[in-house]
Formats: sequence, structure tokens, C-alpha cells
Amino acid sequence: MGWLTGIPAWFADPANWRGEAGVPTLFLQHLGYSAAALGLACLVALPVGVWLGHTGRGGVLAQQVGNAGRAVPVLALLGVLLLVPGFGRTWWTLILCLTLFAIPPILTNAYTGLREVDRGVVDAARGMGMSEGEVLRRVELPLATPLLMNGVRQAAVQVVATTSIAALFAFGGLGRIITRATGSAGIDLSAALAGTLLIAAFALVVEYGLAWAGHRADPVARARRTAQRRAVTTS
Repeated sequence: MGWLTGIPAWFADPANWRGEAGVPTLFLQHLGYSAAALGLACLVALPVGVWLGHTGRGGVLAQQVGNAGRAVPVLALLGVLLLVPGFGRTWWTLILCLTLFAIPPILTNAYTGLREVDRGVVDAARGMGMSEGEVLRRVELPLATPLLMNGVRQAAVQVVATTSIAALFAFGGLGRIITRATGSAGIDLSAALAGTLLIAAFALVVEYGLAWAGHRADPVARARRTAQRRAVTTS
């Protein structure tokens, strides 16, 4: 059980928190890779998913993209692109792989969110004279917000967890702690578990942080909270 008591000692060692190999630097690298990939995925997948959901077209496409994204192993894709001329071991190669991995849940949830909006409400909005743009902005998008945010949350957690494998190809990030601990000199189980705990903690913070943000951004939930506050004030 020496490895278990070695975990607090690893966190308490100042050497693990300094320099290019320290936790703060590796965390910023991990955050940068993940944020860039998630941002690009949102720029691509959200507009496409929203448009497909609004028009009611491309349902099969959205479903197939989602299935393909879950089937393609990121590790294998990254390994292949590293050998392709023009890519190689660059940050762009890693971010491209992570972006392709993040697109399916965002696209699928955006499409599903728009399609699950009550058609009666949409038809009523059109009957009131709203343009298609107004229907999308004022009716469909607000009601689809929970599923839209759920897709972004799923993609973010997946990307944060998957970015750790980049260390296998000598990229940065928190995964470097694990690869260093499992080198040719033997396995430092305490260090490997410490790195695993850091990655898990990061993923949990992202999970619950985006869940909270999604709840706050939901206009229906926000209206419900406002009504409850007013009821308490007037009672």
C-alpha cells in the first residue's frame, strides 16, 4: 500500500509544480488543447445542427455522423495523421483529431433539440406572423437550449478525457504525468494515479460547471425561478 500513501507525497512535492513539466504548465496545455478543439467543434456543428433541425432535413446525416464519431478511435486517427505529410506532430494535428471527436455529440444534440420543440408552438409563432428567423431565434433556440448545452457538455468532457492520450505521442497536457510515471525505468504507481486523479478532477469540474451553466442558460428554468421568487415575495 506504499503507492497509496505516496499520492499525497507526490502532490506535496514542490518539484511537481514547477517548470515546464509542472502541473500548472501541463494543465494550461491540456486546457488549451481542449478549449481550442471544443470551440472549433461548436463553430462547425452548432450552426449545421441548428439549421438541419430547423428545416427538418438531414436527420439521417446527423444520426450517421453521430454513429461514425463514436466508432472512430481517436488514438488511431491521431497516429495516422502523424504520418501524413503536412500534418506531423503539430498542435494542429491534435486539435483536428479532437475537433472531429467533439463534433458528433454537438451536432446530434443540436438537431434533436430543434426537432423536439413542440410543433404546435412553432406553428403558432408562424401564425402570429413571425419570420423563419424570428421563429428560430425567439422560439426554437430558447426551447432547445437544454439539449444544445447537453451536447456541448458531453463533447467537452469527452475531449478533456481524451486529450490525455496526446502524451503518448509526446504532446503536452496532464497525460504527460502518467507517461512519465510508466516509462522504461519502471512504473511509479503513485505518480500515475496522481495524474489520473488530476485528469478526473478536471473532467468533473467541466461536467458540473457546464451542467450548471446549461441550467442557468435555460430560459424555461429561468422563468420558473423568477416566478418562484415572485410568489415568495408576494406571499
